[in-house]
Amino acid sequence: MPSNCLGNYLAFAVPNSNSHPFPCHCNTYFFYSKFIIRPEQVCHLHCRKLSFAPALVPLAAARSSSSNGNGTEDGEECEGGGVAEAREAVSYYLEELGVSKEESVEIALNSPKYVSMLVDSVRDLDEFSLWNSWSTANVDEEKPYFTRPLSSFKRKVYMMAKQKGDKGMLPFLESIGLTLSSATHLARYLSSNSLPILINKVKYVKEIFFANSDDGGLIARNARQMMLHLSISIDEDVQQTLSFFEKIQARRGGLHLLGSQDASFRHLIESFPRLLLLPKESHMKRLMEFLDDIGVAEGCKRQIFLLFPPIIFYDIEKDVRPRLQAILKDGTEGKDFGQMLLKYPWILSKSILQNYEDILIFFDDEKVVCFLRDLGLDDDVIGRILGRCPEIFASSIGKTLKRKLNFLMGIGVSRHHLPRIIRKYPELFVCDVHRALLPRMTYLMHVGLSKREVALMVCRFSPLLGYSIDKVLKPKLEFLMNSMEKPLSDVVEYPRYFSYSLEKKIKPRFWVLRGRNMECSLKSMLGKNDEEFAAEFGERNMLVPPV
Repeated sequence: MPSNCLGNYLAFAVPNSNSHPFPCHCNTYFFYSKFIIRPEQVCHLHCRKLSFAPALVPLAAARSSSSNGNGTEDGEECEGGGVAEAREAVSYYLEELGVSKEESVEIALNSPKYVSMLVDSVRDLDEFSLWNSWSTANVDEEKPYFTRPLSSFKRKVYMMAKQKGDKGMLPFLESIGLTLSSATHLARYLSSNSLPILINKVKYVKEIFFANSDDGGLIARNARQMMLHLSISIDEDVQQTLSFFEKIQARRGGLHLLGSQDASFRHLIESFPRLLLLPKESHMKRLMEFLDDIGVAEGCKRQIFLLFPPIIFYDIEKDVRPRLQAILKDGTEGKDFGQMLLKYPWILSKSILQNYEDILIFFDDEKVVCFLRDLGLDDDVIGRILGRCPEIFASSIGKTLKRKLNFLMGIGVSRHHLPRIIRKYPELFVCDVHRALLPRMTYLMHVGLSKREVALMVCRFSPLLGYSIDKVLKPKLEFLMNSMEKPLSDVVEYPRYFSYSLEKKIKPRFWVLRGRNMECSLKSMLGKNDEEFAAEFGERNMLVPPV
């Protein structure tokens, strides 16, 4: 290879060099360190001949073909050293950065790509006998790079790790689940932190996001509801959260993995790298104390953070309290707000707050929820409704809310009854018309009820609109007509029948009445508590279905 070709290669074969491919006059193409682009030419060195294949070939992959068959490379037994020694060198380097011995060993064992990169870099220099020139140019002889005796190979790996300048962050970030490319990007972002501080912060973030991780799928269900019902223009914070959810949803297991540290921590950090820059004492711990003050239980805080991670960046005095006051109007937090945050922490985002006033104006104009002002209900009631169903304040007026009102009036509900219906069941506004409301109404009419009767039932008991056909409506109607032998008109008069448990209340009480050969209305049978029912119809031990 002519000297200018070798010079070209040397300029790109060492760390911190530009990494784009470049040609030399003999049509040989080189690529920095890990890869070489090899056209079908032959380039001759003074002492040997190198054949270049027509593909992009990783140097490490080429070396792996010389494996001795035992899962290790021949180099591990020869002068060049191997992966095990490289891990030791990385561990020594991390210890000198202030990491404990136990943690440094763990990081080195769990950062295989980083270790492999160092090994390849050292061997690339050794392969062309360039180590001495590289070390002369890159090592400050006046500063010792190691404080314990190391083998020649370990020393080289140690020096290579030191020279890369990432302060040990690359192997640590890989060890917590990030890809090497993501770790490289994030290491630059976190360069102001020392490694021990970063390790401590990662532990704390894991603790507040993933402690008590068995949530029974609640976080996944709430995240799915948030994604489903959002129909307004969104701000950057909400968009980042949706992107984070989409990354989790794309994995096998979907959103049920959201609360799993092993599955979601990597995506959380990649989506919100600022998490690792937040001050622990002055910011994160203060936010935790604030959540205590508004009634969020210790084991529930993670639900808020996972459902809306940007909330952890908000300043309590500049962001959280003013937005809270804008919602509740009276300037007090109240314990209800903490419960609302558990279900819908997005309520503090800018896009939701901007939509909030428009929703209130719409409610007044349409006279839908007169409890807001026309019925004289105060702001505490607004806060309670918001806590019960905050999704409605993330809904488009035209595309979502008006459609639900039109549906109710379309089945015969008068405008006069709308305030009571919405007050009793605000979740109506987040029920899908075609997938939920219409099928339920169609089913009730299919079993023999008229549209007018369905409308009456909705006016008397609006939560009826939220009941599943297969799990609630169908089995309870079948028991009513087949076992109890009662007419459908009974549920028109007392639609609250559908709210009681079939196995725990309806059947046991019916069998008590059947055993005493007694008849009564559904309201008399179910509307009493256990003590009242036992006093009127029999002893408490009779509230057991027959075998």
